[in-house]
Amino acid sequence: MPSTDPIRVLVWSERTEPAAVYPDGMNGIIAAALNERDGIVAQTAQINDPEQGLSEAALATTDVLVWWGHGRHRDVTDESVARIVRHVTARGMGFMPLHSSHHSRAFKALMGTSCDLGGWREDGQPAHLYVAEPSHPIAAGVPQYVVIPQDEMYSEWFVIPPPDELVFISSFLGGAEVFRSGCCWQRGAGRIFYFQPGHETYPVYYQPELHTILANGVYWSAGRT
Repeated sequence: MPSTDPIRVLVWSERTEPAAVYPDGMNGIIAAALNERDGIVAQTAQINDPEQGLSEAALATTDVLVWWGHGRHRDVTDESVARIVRHVTARGMGFMPLHSSHHSRAFKALMGTSCDLGGWREDGQPAHLYVAEPSHPIAAGVPQYVVIPQDEMYSEWFVIPPPDELVFISSFLGGAEVFRSGCCWQRGAGRIFYFQPGHETYPVYYQPELHTILANGVYWSAGRT
């Protein structure tokens, strides 16, 4: 029988995001959006917290770890990475790396690949997000097609293992560049959902449709859908 306890979410960020765009950080805006959803209790942590906000005690009380990183991947310690991987694979903690977190050390450890991109471009042009699997729980309540007014371009090839489920794809420049932007995997006992949108210099995470996707991702990663 599914648990009725609240899903405990830890939203982690480097806090290298520009304050002019995200005064409370990426983790702040995401946690606030998640806390508006039924059954989710979200807290924040950052790299400058004691034990990088990723202590054994913190992770032991986390059902889903939402992760945003970009410029300080190498500063995340071996100990932090090992704890994350263990809590995902052995305990079933959900893991949701966002945007540039494709290069986070924990995601690469869980994927076992370089997670490199075919290309990227920070030009502030629109991103076009399409639902590739409308029956998937993460796509529930999401329009078939969402325009993100400004974001960084990512393009294939994306050096990851084939996703167990591909929920979203994105295109840029009218379809000239495409990217698998919403990918799901099972690793041991845990579920992983990578979601591509969210460059820090653009106000991407204020968009309501993305709040729905993030909340759905939490429910799914926690095993509630």
